[in-house]
Amino acid sequence: MMQTIFALATARGKAGVAIIRVSGPEARAIGEVLCGSVPTAGSHSLRAVRGEGGTTLDQALVLWFEGPNSFTGEDVLELHLHGSVAVVRAVEARIAATGLAREAEPGEFTKRALLNDRLDLAQVEGLGDLIEAETEAQREQAQRVFTGALSEKMAHLRELGIRAAALLTATIDFADEEVPVDVLPEVRDLLTEAMVELEQEIEGSHVAERVRDGFEVAILGAPNAGKSTLINTLAGREIAITSDIAGTTRDVLEVRLDIAGLPVTVLDTAGLRDSEDAIEVIGVSRAVERALAADLRVLLKTDDFELPTALEQNIDLVYGAKADLTGNGGISGLTGEGVDQFVADVARILSERVSKVRTAISSRQRQGMQRALVAFGHVISSVETEIAAEHVQDGLHALDSVIGHVDVEAILGEIFSRFCIGK
Repeated sequence: MMQTIFALATARGKAGVAIIRVSGPEARAIGEVLCGSVPTAGSHSLRAVRGEGGTTLDQALVLWFEGPNSFTGEDVLELHLHGSVAVVRAVEARIAATGLAREAEPGEFTKRALLNDRLDLAQVEGLGDLIEAETEAQREQAQRVFTGALSEKMAHLRELGIRAAALLTATIDFADEEVPVDVLPEVRDLLTEAMVELEQEIEGSHVAERVRDGFEVAILGAPNAGKSTLINTLAGREIAITSDIAGTTRDVLEVRLDIAGLPVTVLDTAGLRDSEDAIEVIGVSRAVERALAADLRVLLKTDDFELPTALEQNIDLVYGAKADLTGNGGISGLTGEGVDQFVADVARILSERVSKVRTAISSRQRQGMQRALVAFGHVISSVETEIAAEHVQDGLHALDSVIGHVDVEAILGEIFSRFCIGK
């Protein structure tokens, strides 16, 4: 039997409300010690929370969830307290003093939900991303996975694989009876359908990772083309030093923005030119390197400027530089001309890429699907039924790993390390 655990489920510090969560077999006993009794399952009531001498620590809204119908699948007590630092400390100390519970480790409530089959591993990852979400796109993506979209997709693909396995098994086990002699065409049709969906999921997972971690947009151009002025305008504050002296920016500067609900890091790079200044040469080299690794490359074009060869085929957007001086209809960070169009263009291109996102969101999930894709591909090329059946089972095993039905222990530590104590 697991120990009972407790933790503050809201952020520490002064607040209007603080929630302390208790989960495990002694949750009811703790509620009775602190509050005299607990409400009926699924209900709540206002109770006095008392210290060891019977003194009132706080008036709390007390909620009681009886297992398995709770987040963790265990009996759960929640105390909704006034958000005073002193109140929280006093109630935590009172719970610890009962000797009936210990403080929870990071992510332990969610880990218990996983172990008690209230969530699968994909949903746990979705919850982790939901907690970390800063933009609308991140929230939507995490919410899809947390509410079971990926689990449903894997269940559908598993059904196709199980049907294929059943056909192959029937041929092997009942070879002398009246069963279809050649089931491989139907098996191949089933697994081809699964493979098409897996390929879409795998492609979308790369973009989903960028939604979670943030897209990078590199601003490129000659020295003194207005790159730093533009990034300052986008940030709404002075991120980069600007001057009339060419080559002021020597390193790659970054500003994090929310563009159309997408997390975007805009990179201000060193001006691209040949130079004898060793420091500037390093800056230009870094600019080219970061630009090639970025998701989008934007050129502020000036007359007689030539791009480095490595970037010639890799520019996504081009604007005339310093439109306030040239009247070229391009962009000017100084006056704001063309900035709205720049933001709209970036949003359009990145949104088109995000449309490829399906339900998979992590490299771990992608690796499981890639293994399934390979296994099903072997079935397509198989000519022997028994070998094909083994490959189908390998594929099913890989699909199960995506939602954590197998090979869970090796990755739990990494996943739960991102969680806060009260989750």
